[in-house]
Amino acid sequence: MQNKISRKDAIKSILAGVGVGIATPILLTKFYNLNYKKKENKTLQFKSIHRSIGNPRIKEPITAITIGAGARGNTYGNYALNFPNELKIIGVAEPIDIRKKRFCEKHNIDKSQSFKSWEEIFNKPKFADAVIICTPDHLHYGPCIKALEMGYDILLEKPIAQTEKECREILRLQKKNNNILAVCHVLRYAPYFINLKHLIDSGIMGEIISVQHIEPIEHIHMSHSYVRGNWHDSKKSTPIILAKSCHDLDILRWLIDKKCESISAFGNLKWFTSKNAPKGSTDRCNQGCKVEPNCPYSALKIYYRERRRTFVFDLPENESKHGDYILRQLSKTNYGRCVYKMDNNQPDHYVVSMEFEGGVTANFSMEALTSYDGRRTRIMGSLGDVVGDMNEFIYTNFLTGEKTKWSIENDPNTVKDFNGHGGGDLSLVTDWVLAVKTKNLKNLSSTIDASIESHLMGFAAEESRLNKQVVKII
Repeated sequence: MQNKISRKDAIKSILAGVGVGIATPILLTKFYNLNYKKKENKTLQFKSIHRSIGNPRIKEPITAITIGAGARGNTYGNYALNFPNELKIIGVAEPIDIRKKRFCEKHNIDKSQSFKSWEEIFNKPKFADAVIICTPDHLHYGPCIKALEMGYDILLEKPIAQTEKECREILRLQKKNNNILAVCHVLRYAPYFINLKHLIDSGIMGEIISVQHIEPIEHIHMSHSYVRGNWHDSKKSTPIILAKSCHDLDILRWLIDKKCESISAFGNLKWFTSKNAPKGSTDRCNQGCKVEPNCPYSALKIYYRERRRTFVFDLPENESKHGDYILRQLSKTNYGRCVYKMDNNQPDHYVVSMEFEGGVTANFSMEALTSYDGRRTRIMGSLGDVVGDMNEFIYTNFLTGEKTKWSIENDPNTVKDFNGHGGGDLSLVTDWVLAVKTKNLKNLSSTIDASIESHLMGFAAEESRLNKQVVKII
């Protein structure tokens, strides 16, 4: 990445060209690697930063053990199937038998290295280079500490841990033992945010004054994960500001590149409560609920009729049996319960205001009740502003009014086949594998040092929300 340009130099470059009409093209081309080709709509096309997946120079794979063979464990584990020269999964710990069986078959794991609990792995002498920890939130700290003690390198699903004390203990032990430890803040590896970061660091925007950022969870995702799902209880998992949105706090910290000094937050559980249960609703959607046909959160509609998000049920191989199997799951799991009658406590709307060093401000909004997902970003600089939505961003130069656009659709460097989290999932694994192979933390963006700051912001935000006060971050 190119060095930052000072605001003074950026202004000087612009003023030097006033009167000849070429200041902005010169500045953009020289410092921002833009293909200066005017379009009829006055939009300049952005020549993006390359974000590759895979390390072709690696010939011998690192070996890893996956702890937790659910959705995230399989996402990161699939890297080994696509790039077997870089990563080989040789062990797994998973308490759900069908998941463990399928994971072992997929990666050809020997039965002697297939375990029911994470503790069993560490009862054996170290037998791999690294571990990939994708357990539920409350089971991050234990295996991570043990892995650090035994000398494993680690890929750790976010959030780092349930408490600030546990997060700091993991950081302390990593510093002591010098393990490679990457936190799965995958948005840092998404082409959208990489190129947005490059735009800011080029200096073309001048000084960053303020940022507005929104994460629309999408209403069905909210009902699935944070009302019915594993994260419905903040005390058993983590508060939603960490469970869902530590990604966004991390991105804000990364883009602004200054320490967050104080934070204030508001939010509550407003809609998914018993007081909003429609008349005639039942505890489960398949118990003769009178409003089920007209409810957007009907479990029968989402899981049975539309077959959305059914991966949580570990469906049988025989597709003809899927329907009956899903109905049985809806009769006995939380996924079949009415969203208004769950024992959930996660806020369904959450706003956070932050002040960073130098007086930079940021507002973040996490919203459950949306028909869409995908982050939205607004960045206000002294020389221009940016509007983006994960698919594209447009920079407008205040002096000339000209616009610079980046689009994931038109970016030849974006790998379209690997699009989890905007392309960030497997890009993260690419960098992590290289870091483990070279024993060099500099190959990582989301190290434990960098990632812990977003968690401190999240813990402070939750303290602020609950106590109705501004919280200073130390």
